[in-house]
Amino acid sequence: MPELSPTPKRRGRLFRFVAALVVLCAVAGYLVVQYVTGAGTPGCKVVSGRSDGATYEFTPEQAVNAATIAAVGTGRGMPERAVTIALATALQESALRNITHGDRDSLGLFQQRPSQGWGTSKEILDPTYSANIFYEHLAKVADYTELPLTVAAQKVQRSGYPTAYAKHEPDATLLAAALTGQSAATLTCEGRPDATRAAGADAVRTALVRDFGQDVLESASAEVGAEATPTPTPSASGSGGGGRTVTLPVTAETGSGSGSGRSLRQRGWQLAHWAVANASALHIERVSYAGRQWTAGNTDSQWRTAGTKGAGGAERAAGSVRIVTAQ
Repeated sequence: MPELSPTPKRRGRLFRFVAALVVLCAVAGYLVVQYVTGAGTPGCKVVSGRSDGATYEFTPEQAVNAATIAAVGTGRGMPERAVTIALATALQESALRNITHGDRDSLGLFQQRPSQGWGTSKEILDPTYSANIFYEHLAKVADYTELPLTVAAQKVQRSGYPTAYAKHEPDATLLAAALTGQSAATLTCEGRPDATRAAGADAVRTALVRDFGQDVLESASAEVGAEATPTPTPSASGSGGGGRTVTLPVTAETGSGSGSGRSLRQRGWQLAHWAVANASALHIERVSYAGRQWTAGNTDSQWRTAGTKGAGGAERAAGSVRIVTAQ
């Protein structure tokens, strides 16, 4: 007797099962890709230092650029309000991404135009240069700290959308408070390493000099375990020196802008938050400052009180920012 073919009802159940299996495999594959690449997840978060519950989530790429903008501003002795204006402008113009295109010949974080005298294309695509020239123009705006943010930004940018900057002020204010060190332990990142970027203590020192200037390392030391060794002057390529740890004593001399009325505490938290913002790019595993510690890979990436065993030197160097890299 010939075998009976499956009934339509059984065929329907089989089809639904296969379809569900395909969907589950697709979802699993998508999640694996998201985990490996970090795509689709913000990666970094800033919380308010006050009790208003305000937060802002952003990507590691945006975090690096925001940290550079803040470092350049404080290095020039600009007030926190200037940093807020600069961050709001970059949020509007490029979403804090160093893009190579824009309206007409606009480029970079601030969409500056070579044809309008902002610099060469290569210069504008250097975040440190573009932030510097933005602040240079902002400083010429009379009483800019007293102006509405969108007015101050527009006097620099001359945008076709002069009121667009205002909507970014709340997020820029949060970012500026963290990245200038005004708010302590308020910036965290997942710290998932970016395999495409240079990493290690030498790369950290080079990036510090890029954003803060050479004097940020004048009294710094590199360590291997508990043994400290002198830190050589980083070359442009970041060569020289060794070890996995960069220790930055927080003193009045640890960077320019110290005459702008900023406290050592603010300077320390700026350096600590800068390190966290650069964690993915520079493969930073741990940052310690003032008895608090951030560790990459934690499910919540919070700043925690550093205990005697897990302090990573926080108690030994209470007046220092200690940055430990993966290699």
